[in-house]
Amino acid sequence: MEAKEWRTEQERLDQVREKLKARIDELEPAVTGLRDQAAEMRKRFWEEVSINTSTTEEFEETFYSVQQQSAMLAERERGHNRLVHQWNGMKRLLPSPYFGRVDFQEDGLNASEQIYIGVSSFVDNDGLNFLIYDWRSPIASLYYDYPPGRASYDTPAGRIEGTMTLKRQFQIQNGQIRTMFDASETIGDELLQQVLGKDADSQMKSIVATIQKEQNAIIRNDKSRMLIVQGAAGSGKTSAALQRVAYLLYKHRQTIRADQIVLFSPNSMFGSYISTVLPELGEENMQQTTFQEYLDYWLGPSLRPEDPFDQIEYVLTAQGTPGYEARLQGIAYKTSDTFLKALQNYGKWLGREGMRFKDIWFRNRVLITAERMSAKMYDFDSSMPLFSRVALLQEWLLNELASLEREEREASWVQEELNYLDNDQYAEVFDKLHKERELLDLSEQYAMAREVMNNKRRGDESDVYFAQREEELILRSIVKKSFKPLRKSVKKFSFVDVNGIYGQLFGDEASYREKTNENVIPPHWAEICRQTKDMLSRNELFHEDATPYLFVKELVEGVRTNTEIRHVFVDEGQDYSAFQYEYIKKLFPRARMTVLGDFGQAIFTQATKLQGADSPLVRLYGEAETSLIRLVRSYRSTREIVEFTKSMLPDGEEIVPFERGGQKPLLTRLDGGEKRDAQILADIAALRAEGFDSIAVITKTAAESQEAYESLRIQGGVGLQRITKETLAFEKGVMVVPVYLAKGLEFDAVLIYEASPQAYSRENERKLLYTACTRAMHRLRLYTTGDWSPFVQALPANLYEKAIY
Repeated sequence: MEAKEWRTEQERLDQVREKLKARIDELEPAVTGLRDQAAEMRKRFWEEVSINTSTTEEFEETFYSVQQQSAMLAERERGHNRLVHQWNGMKRLLPSPYFGRVDFQEDGLNASEQIYIGVSSFVDNDGLNFLIYDWRSPIASLYYDYPPGRASYDTPAGRIEGTMTLKRQFQIQNGQIRTMFDASETIGDELLQQVLGKDADSQMKSIVATIQKEQNAIIRNDKSRMLIVQGAAGSGKTSAALQRVAYLLYKHRQTIRADQIVLFSPNSMFGSYISTVLPELGEENMQQTTFQEYLDYWLGPSLRPEDPFDQIEYVLTAQGTPGYEARLQGIAYKTSDTFLKALQNYGKWLGREGMRFKDIWFRNRVLITAERMSAKMYDFDSSMPLFSRVALLQEWLLNELASLEREEREASWVQEELNYLDNDQYAEVFDKLHKERELLDLSEQYAMAREVMNNKRRGDESDVYFAQREEELILRSIVKKSFKPLRKSVKKFSFVDVNGIYGQLFGDEASYREKTNENVIPPHWAEICRQTKDMLSRNELFHEDATPYLFVKELVEGVRTNTEIRHVFVDEGQDYSAFQYEYIKKLFPRARMTVLGDFGQAIFTQATKLQGADSPLVRLYGEAETSLIRLVRSYRSTREIVEFTKSMLPDGEEIVPFERGGQKPLLTRLDGGEKRDAQILADIAALRAEGFDSIAVITKTAAESQEAYESLRIQGGVGLQRITKETLAFEKGVMVVPVYLAKGLEFDAVLIYEASPQAYSRENERKLLYTACTRAMHRLRLYTTGDWSPFVQALPANLYEKAIY
């Protein structure tokens, strides 16, 4: 780049920064002033409102006064929030106002426009001249999608055609241009090399300057009901998804809020890892949860569902134990489309017969029997859905309880409790009675006074009346308090025996076929039934039973839906079952769905195929409503690591490494666990001396992780962190982590603790080893105390180095 060109760009940058500083200084008093106004209004809120409820007119006047004051306060706060958002955006721009430039000449115009692109927009004082365009604006797509030459972009008014005459990239730090070059086909390799060559951070960063064309297609897809992203490890799936969230919030800022977008993460720790991306782009974080957290919430404290990580721990460690094969068959069957259809048929059967209820008990006696409930429910119109009839039954039960509650006031136990009430309880009822007296309608008070006068009684007769009312209220209060838990439980559908309803599915084959009209039954059905009912008897559920159980529960009680959510994102989507996807679709009926995954990392038994006509995801909304984008280039790891890892997969030749060189993976065989651990600690020390701060010792299971952690500590390892499913925050350092908790994360260096056939030899363990190795950015090392895993032995010898001792 010529020196003149460099000076011109730096001068332009200096001018933009001066205008940014001036606007920041100009806004600061307004931001402070509106904040102080809102704070003062909140403090003096009730001083500005006159409260008077003595008549209907004065009550209405009070209501509108409060409403008006609330509206004024809300408007001040909205104005303050808008200014703060604008102010923070400018402060965020100041150190590095933009990262790209394209010169674009629209067809029919004589001159080209210089378009500078940054993380948010900045307009000159005239309000017309954009000094910086937001990276999410339509015109900015030119930067990501085209090389110099013919180009176009979409706007609400239509497609704009023209010619791009220049595409330039910058790296700006603290107001100084550090790097500047003109790029062609894709985002320049120079910038990518610098970004990808950095050490792994404890949190993911938003690097909108390096978005590739295929990632931009993910970000800006605004048509598909279902968007599937099948991407190789390290291809930028999660980064593109988060930037897609930012794009949606920008484009639809009038209709979509951050709390109307939900992300299902692979684990709780992942949330802290990605937590800074959207705030860096000036947006609020969306809702974030794990599917397990959702299950725990809706199943409630009385039922304990197995954690998915406990399920995979069982699958990986319990080979050869009694019932193992049956459990694997149960997992495969209960997470399938087949079981979903069986449960839908089961719902129809329950509409005709077989509903199970619980007796309603009160003071050691049955008030309403389960048989009476069943008879009542099946008396309702059989054309109504099952959940509608259960709702009618619920209403009938509440009316029955109200009637039984009135009758119960005459029971002897009520009078006995009345005799033993303490002073506080009397005082509570007395206070309530006199509030009632104050609230008596004037006509009622007049009628009472007239009755007293007509009977020529003295004024103390009214006291007798209130004494009687006091006793009546106390009796009513005693019974009402006793019946309150019954009413509450009925409102929560506790009279429905969901455990019994789900459990009765798991009888003999003939019974199951009758209830579900299902012919395909796993060979170990009897053992699957025994295991399932054994868990239910302890108020526990296998992980594979949790979603079907909720499905059955909602067949009976009605579907829980959230119509507020507009977009659902599912990360590590290959690890969700077909059943879970159907459930998510039903749960968020108005939402579009974005699923990110890599079938090469499908380590759970219930893995779902993401692409192809037979994919459950394609069937979910149909081919017309579904788009698939494949990301085959891997950016995370060096070329040598990608060549090594992709060779483990049968179809790994599709994965394309980014041209960033480094050391080949190193294979180290040692005689015994003590020598291995000593070598791992020595390698960790050497890697830290090189400047790598994020190092993971990856094990196959949590049990092996615990053993490795303790063993390395005994050998003198200090500062080690052990990552478990309870770990909530991802931080830099040296950590020992099972592979299934490392998914989605990246580290400067990865050390595979044991790569022997004992750890990785079965076909379902191939993807475990692949997933573990693909976490590495710069260094990958594998260790064994015996032979190498067959997946390592099958690799060409030129893809790795062997340590020699």
